[in-house]
Amino acid sequence: MNSKTLGSSTLNAEVTNISNHGFWLLSQGKEYFLAFEDFPWFKNAPVCKILNLEEQNPGHFYWPDLDVDLGVESIEHPENYPLSFE
Repeated sequence: MNSKTLGSSTLNAEVTNISNHGFWLLSQGKEYFLAFEDFPWFKNAPVCKILNLEEQNPGHFYWPDLDVDLGVESIEHPENYPLSFE
């Protein structure tokens, strides 16, 4: 007997801790810190919206309640992705 997998596959990324300064994101055995200073979309968001996280591709994160889409590169090097233009 063969069983079919139903639904789409999602990876197991999770927010492990939230502080006054930002939050920690665990994915594929690596933890990342997202400072509210660098990622202001999360600063005033309710905890439940920060915890609602999808990782549909390795290293690509999406918060559907906040419509925020981030890759590992922008999380590791936010200085390379300025939020405003001069």
